[in-house]
Amino acid sequence: MLTVEEIARFIEEDNSSERKMLARTGMKYYEAEHDIRNYRIFYYNSDGQLVEDTTRSNVKISHPFFTELVDQEVQYMLSGKDGFVKSDIPELQNEMDAYFNENEDFMSELYETLTGTVTKGFEYMYAYKNEEDKIAFQCADSMGVIEVRAKDTQDNCDYVIYWYIERIGKDKKKIKKIQVWTEQETHFFVQEEEGKIEVDIDATINPKPHTTYTIGNNVYTEGFGFIPFFRLDNCKKQFSGLKAIKDLIDDYDLMSCGLSNNLQDAQEYLVVAKGFQGDNLEELIQNVKTKKHIGVDGDDGGDVEFKTVDIPYEARKIKLELDEKNIYRFGMGFNSAQLGDGNITNIVIKSRYALLDLKCNKLEIRLKQFMRKILKIVLAEINEVNETDYKQKDVYFKFEREVMTNANDNASIEKTDAETEQIKINTLLNLASTLDNETVVQNICDVLDIDYEQIKDKLPSDEDDLATAQSAIENALVDDTTTELTGIDNQVKQETEEEIGKPLNGAQTQSLLSIIAQYKQGQLTADEAVSIISLSLAISEQKARSLLHLPSVKTNEQ
Repeated sequence: MLTVEEIARFIEEDNSSERKMLARTGMKYYEAEHDIRNYRIFYYNSDGQLVEDTTRSNVKISHPFFTELVDQEVQYMLSGKDGFVKSDIPELQNEMDAYFNENEDFMSELYETLTGTVTKGFEYMYAYKNEEDKIAFQCADSMGVIEVRAKDTQDNCDYVIYWYIERIGKDKKKIKKIQVWTEQETHFFVQEEEGKIEVDIDATINPKPHTTYTIGNNVYTEGFGFIPFFRLDNCKKQFSGLKAIKDLIDDYDLMSCGLSNNLQDAQEYLVVAKGFQGDNLEELIQNVKTKKHIGVDGDDGGDVEFKTVDIPYEARKIKLELDEKNIYRFGMGFNSAQLGDGNITNIVIKSRYALLDLKCNKLEIRLKQFMRKILKIVLAEINEVNETDYKQKDVYFKFEREVMTNANDNASIEKTDAETEQIKINTLLNLASTLDNETVVQNICDVLDIDYEQIKDKLPSDEDDLATAQSAIENALVDDTTTELTGIDNQVKQETEEEIGKPLNGAQTQSLLSIIAQYKQGQLTADEAVSIISLSLAISEQKARSLLHLPSVKTNEQ
């Protein structure tokens, strides 16, 4: 076990390391605390001394580009709706949903972990057993996590030191809680400000095993057998995403604040004093600012002129635009301001996401490696509880990031897809006299995304009935120019989707509406309409009759 002296040394060395210094800078910029906050203006006085100018305007505005870029990357990474932990085994998929995809606590902690990773260059997540005796995960601030290698300790064991500020105590002193994690247990310490590190007497069990549980009157403990801390890196060298764009952001702050200073100082002017014979020029300037008047010797040609200076507005504006463009370019982000040129087709929108996609693809590789590590202990718990033998290969990760799209383009694509389906169905029906009925129906089911195995027993047995149904389907295909549904049509579509338990595609919807229309116009009999709807939608004739608002017919069994 580490000694108190070793703990103090490791904390001090880690706190002064270059890696943590860069991480602190990234965290400050994410919180909009830029270097511009420390900007000061100096000048040389009449004695040749460099002094700070407290009379001129000195605007200090941080422009949080980095905050936007970080939030963009994290939210874009997790923008998929159906989760990203997948399995082809239904029972295992249910477990993955419970642990990850549909677990709000895990998704919240993962969001914080990703944010910390991009902001500081690396972030940690640790595992623990929750009150339901299941593995759960929580984000750990990387600024307080120290990995101690075995070769740097006296007992040649690996440790993880995790410290955090619990509260501000008396005399505004910070109370620091320190945890030392081993493979089996956790030791608790406390430190007031920068004082001596002491054993935490408030901890009821110290050291405490990773897991404790009670059965009856007996208390049992158990260690994980490993240190349950997992690190996610932003890149190989653990650099913050700020590194590539910090200088550009600083330059943007300087240019923008400089323009603000110019505007505020525009009412100021240069004082040209002719024939000045006084001893104190500063006193002359002070009289101009405060008393608004000075005395001059007109006999000796004394005079005062007030001159204004033009603000370099255009130059600063161009520089600001260039800096902003480069911030999004080298920060590999999505600049929403670029969408204001009126050219907003889906192809253009996707091209604007190209850099953000590249950045997220790099992070996705490391995120998958990170998820494999925590998946290992989750699968171990699932196998132990359910007596199963799931492997890592049974689970895969699929990130489906969402991109904003043009609604008109989407409608056009859907219409084209529906027309394509109709052409395919027409072709199949034209071949009905050449191919057997089973082949035709199988291919129609493929086009309409219907499971043929589920409906084959419901198909008409009489070949004439099937030919009649196919002919009616062909006549039911709507005109290609139909693009919108009326309120009544939407109601019919909704009722049908409730009956079959899944949404209709464009071709199915238009075919259904046409069949109903032909039935109402007398072109189809009730039995013909029921037979066609039953065949095309793979539903029973009773359900088809209900869609046509026809009375149900009792079967022989009934």
